[in-house]
Amino acid sequence: MRLINRKPGKPSAMALAALPFAGVVIAYAVASHFRRLENPADKLLPSIEQMAATFWRMAFEPDRRSGDLLLWGDTIDSLIRLAAGMGAATLFALIVGVLVGFLPYVRSTLSPFIASISLIPPITILPILFIMVGLGETSKILLIALGTAPVMTRSVAQAVMDLPKELIIKAQTLGASTWQMMTRVVLPQVLPNLITAMRLGLVPAWIFLISAEAIASTSGLGYRIFLVRRFLAMDVILPYVLWITFLAYLIDRLLLTLSRRAFPWNHMQGESL
Repeated sequence: MRLINRKPGKPSAMALAALPFAGVVIAYAVASHFRRLENPADKLLPSIEQMAATFWRMAFEPDRRSGDLLLWGDTIDSLIRLAAGMGAATLFALIVGVLVGFLPYVRSTLSPFIASISLIPPITILPILFIMVGLGETSKILLIALGTAPVMTRSVAQAVMDLPKELIIKAQTLGASTWQMMTRVVLPQVLPNLITAMRLGLVPAWIFLISAEAIASTSGLGYRIFLVRRFLAMDVILPYVLWITFLAYLIDRLLLTLSRRAFPWNHMQGESL
């Protein structure tokens, strides 16, 4: 049997998926061990036990100054900002994307503008947002929304334009109005693409969130990482990076599961990453 036709079973797939992670952990443990042999007080590569102890302390022991559980407080603040920014971007992408993709006049009016806006590096507008709306939560949420909405909108609009023309022709033949075609034909077809756009938008959204929190914030995962970097506290930074990665992966898997449960017909032609 050719290699391309051989597929691993579920246990084998899980073992294969664990291999790269195990390789990274082993490589880190070996490198950390040799660095601490030369310098027991080395801060660059703390031991895994030290990072686990720090993570436990920040997650389950109240902070001496504030009395808060720092990890959970930072996580909740960051997730609220991320949800608000992504929620606004998703709503904008759905409404404007459907209009741009389905109505030629709206496409001619907005498509060049949205394409131009999507090419602006969002991080460059952060100072403008700080000046216009201040250093509060609004500027951070706006950065996430402005950074992800244009690309998500273009993705939804393209999905609408890729719909089979036969569907639109049949709907018109049956006497459907423009509103009925958008709500009963176009919308159900593009919702799976909207979830895919959200999954792709999560990566830049996390980047903008961490960047905004690092520059102007008093809480959040990005704030904590940049606060402790001055002390070379890698035993805090590395667990926080891993925690952010876990949260991002978990949200991505939840969106994929939602797509599979809500739109099983969209996953019948092949596997999804």
